Amino acid sequence: MKKKRIITFVLLIFFFSILVVYTMYNLMIKKQDYYTKLLNKKVNIIIEGNSAPRGRILDRNGNILVDNIGVKEIVYTKIRGITTQEEIDIAYKLAENINIINRIKPNELKKFWMLLNKDRANNLIKKEEYELQKQRKLNSKDIENLKYERITEEMLKELTEKDRTAAYIYKLMNTGYSYQEKVIKNKDVTESEYAIINELNLKGVRGDITWERTYPYKEVFKTILGTISSSSSGVPSELKNEYLKKGYSLTDRVGISYLEKEYEDYLKGTKATYKVNKDNTLTLLTEAKKGNDLVLSIDINLQQEIENILYEQIKAGQKLKNTEYYNHSYVIVGNPTTGEILAMSGKQILNDNNIEKKLDLTTGIITSSYTMGSVVKGATMAVGFKNNVIEAGDSVIDGCVKLYLNPAKCSFKRLGRVNDVKALAMSSNYYQYLIAIKLTGQKYRYNMKINANIDHFNLYRTMLDEFGLGVKTQIDLPNEKIGIKGSKISDDLLLNLAIGQYDTYTPIELFQYINSIATGQRVAPTLMKEIKNNEGKVIKKQEVKVLNKISLDEKYLERIRLGFQNVLKIGTGRGYTNVNYKPAGKTGTSESFYDADNDGIAEIETISSSYAMYAPYDNPTLSLVVVSPNVSHKNGKSEYMAFINRNISKEVSQKLFEN
Repeated sequence: MKKKRIITFVLLIFFFSILVVYTMYNLMIKKQDYYTKLLNKKVNIIIEGNSAPRGRILDRNGNILVDNIGVKEIVYTKIRGITTQEEIDIAYKLAENINIINRIKPNELKKFWMLLNKDRANNLIKKEEYELQKQRKLNSKDIENLKYERITEEMLKELTEKDRTAAYIYKLMNTGYSYQEKVIKNKDVTESEYAIINELNLKGVRGDITWERTYPYKEVFKTILGTISSSSSGVPSELKNEYLKKGYSLTDRVGISYLEKEYEDYLKGTKATYKVNKDNTLTLLTEAKKGNDLVLSIDINLQQEIENILYEQIKAGQKLKNTEYYNHSYVIVGNPTTGEILAMSGKQILNDNNIEKKLDLTTGIITSSYTMGSVVKGATMAVGFKNNVIEAGDSVIDGCVKLYLNPAKCSFKRLGRVNDVKALAMSSNYYQYLIAIKLTGQKYRYNMKINANIDHFNLYRTMLDEFGLGVKTQIDLPNEKIGIKGSKISDDLLLNLAIGQYDTYTPIELFQYINSIATGQRVAPTLMKEIKNNEGKVIKKQEVKVLNKISLDEKYLERIRLGFQNVLKIGTGRGYTNVNYKPAGKTGTSESFYDADNDGIAEIETISSSYAMYAPYDNPTLSLVVVSPNVSHKNGKSEYMAFINRNISKEVSQKLFEN
């Protein structure tokens, strides 16, 4: 028995010895790095500096569109052991030596008053209330709240403007974590202020250099370049969750719109890291590093020329007959094969009491939608081919369609005999109506019902989607919207859909559509060409993103392309683009509505124009889209329609092919 106990005891000692050795091995050898880091994390406080400078944004030719500029700022870092009174004194010293906009709120001002008037604040509490505190029926927080509530407006009026400024500065000094740098002033810091602050040598206060975005081309393309948050605001509340998930701090400066937001992960810099010493001073561990450069597909010189053309042509167009409601147009130029955008612009001119106001509407290219009219007939003709209701070369005598309980619907004029190619060239509505009727399994009869249903609408929309009409184009910009798909189903509306008079589409959808016609595949539009690191090395190159092939036999696509060539040679697009450039394209006019009195109700019937083109038709390298809403209206003495789109496209085309 005794022998068994001895053996058991020895085994236990052996077991625990092995356990100790294994544990020491883990601590000292195997996991030494892990536990060292863990210890350092507990003992040392490592913090990051302010947001590092962002990468630049350049155009395709290397022209700098967005850069950083050094900006003076005044910052404060809390020193360990500093007293409240010392911080108040610093706040007053700063208030005396810098100009700063005072944004102090009443509740914050009350807190500062209590700091300045401790005895008076204490006297706001009754003896009975102090007794209740001794009896633990009130705590210190309750007492402070009572003081706070009893500070009157009259008491606050005692504070001078200097007091209020000092209160605001004191609040800035004590916002956030104690070891974080606090920005006191970061805009319009003068040379004098910067020098004085550094000479004063106030505890924890220093003049520093930060950065702001600068735009060498000023307002050109600026809305699409996007914006970043300020150093004082940090991450906007509506984007808080998105950026916190990515590991950002709420004080970081981040991209909040368009390209700055879309390419945030590349443009953001790497922040400097510091070790917080025992006296709250900082030791630099790693230096800040500028973000990567974003190179765009945009040609900024072409962009400038197009913006000028738009302003000139809008202004000229507003002087023409029936253009009372016309005030804006859009232009997109790109490469149909790659989806690269070379220029995109939306401009508006408003006249209020004879005061001309120029506005940039470029973001509307991806957010605003319109009925596009006959320009979409390339896709609706494809519906006929795809569903075997027409064949290449099929011809009819152009006329009108009269459905039950609906007025007759015709082409803009009698076009005689038209086949599929001529129907596109001359924009025959009648040809498209017959396709829609045949889709329902019927042959046209005067005053007939075609009993259109959702399946017939979907046959159109599925095909239109393939070309990029009615779906997101997947352009590399946030907040892209799609147009509106009509929810009502009727015989008449099916015919309207067939000629582009029902659903609405954005200008960028029209751009993707014309590129799909040119190439036979739907490609995502892009503004990014490549991304380069600080050494100039390309770390990411844009690849052509094919979203889908057009599910139509090549022979039918060639018929549509031939029709589009004839649009520019002998059809509705004559004069839009010089035929020497070998263009192919389509024009469109559509019925639309305009809210003239801004009451939320679009009550004025107007006419809008659209144009989409690619060239040369035998080897497409350029595409162009022009959209001009409300170029005419129906409540005037005539229905004259100014050739605004033709004038814009003619000038833009000339610039494209001259360059």
